[in-house]
Amino acid sequence: MARFAAGVVVVTTLGEGGLPRGFTASSFCSVSLHPPLVLVCLANSADSFGAFASCGHFAVSVLGPEHRPLAERFATKGADKFASDGLSRTPGGLPAVAGALVELDCETHARHPAGDHTILIGQVSGARLGEGARTPMVYYERSFRFLA
Repeated sequence: MARFAAGVVVVTTLGEGGLPRGFTASSFCSVSLHPPLVLVCLANSADSFGAFASCGHFAVSVLGPEHRPLAERFATKGADKFASDGLSRTPGGLPAVAGALVELDCETHARHPAGDHTILIGQVSGARLGEGARTPMVYYERSFRFLA
């Protein structure tokens, strides 16, 4: 699957006590237009797994190449993912990536076990487009890249 180019997103929520939690994913896609559903796959071993196993809402930030340091930080197990700048809040108060190409608010619709991952399905309740049509970041051959 390393030869399949995929978009890169950061997925965030608030865990116990309002603690922000999040992860980087390249397994993200649209599921349905009516109702608007998206899915993202989360490793069961992820630091943030517990928060996403019980959250009612989450946010998805679609990344551009300028977000590479954030993508790497959110992909690093044990990293303090919310320690630095580059983040903002959605209208609903969830953490998100500032300047993302697209920002989605999702209500948790379903969770499905799938091997060593969980498929998290969200119903999109809000969407905001970043300014201008910019180049997306992709993950290919185990590296973050961008389209020319």
